[in-house]
Amino acid sequence: QVQLVESGGGLVQAGGSLRLSCAASGRTLRLDTTGWFRQAPGKEREFVAAIRWNEGNTFYSDSAKGRFTISRDNAKNTVYLQMNSLKPEDTAVYYCAAQALRATAWAASLYDYWGQGTQVTVSS
Repeated sequence: QVQLVESGGGLVQAGGSLRLSCAASGRTLRLDTTGWFRQAPGKEREFVAAIRWNEGNTFYSDSAKGRFTISRDNAKNTVYLQMNSLKPEDTAVYYCAAQALRATAWAASLYDYWGQGTQVTVSS
């Protein structure tokens, strides 16, 4: 099994920055891809960004491109999401997720493990 623990959420003003962390433990050698998703109240969970552990290939949603950067530290089994130029519409619970086998990076249904989520609130 794999456990994912997110941290780094909080309250920030519009235009500010936050860095989210996702620490993986357990059978992490099985992981291929780690992604970030978010869910705002009353909305569906949506893809934000993902990274392949081996090659480092990255994927971003249109809303994240140019503002968010996903990265990983293989030695620490940790994936980061640096979020800059935050907007009120970025307010959501952010979830870290991991795939054991390679699959479409932006499809939430294809992720095997999920963290508990961390709240990000952007005030205007």
